[in-house]
Amino acid sequence: MVKQLEKAGIPAVHICTIVPISMTVGANRIVPAVAIPHPLGRPGESVEEEVELRLQLLRTALDGLQQEVEGPTVIERETRTPERKVLNAAK
Repeated sequence: MVKQLEKAGIPAVHICTIVPISMTVGANRIVPAVAIPHPLGRPGESVEEEVELRLQLLRTALDGLQQEVEGPTVIERETRTPERKVLNAAK
């Protein structure tokens, strides 16, 4: 679905647990998720920690929407810092 949105001119970010699969199918902006059974959280953490983790993932995805990319690009989540690291996988 991410590819179709991009094809229509709508930037999209794919939050996923298995990055190589997203790269193979051609997703342009990829944010690695936490784990396969719980992609957007860690059930063993406190509510506050869970909310902070989800906010970090969301902020990373929103930052990724603002990036101009050429080909599959992994946008890594930085913990405890507002800056995000962008890795261009096309190079």
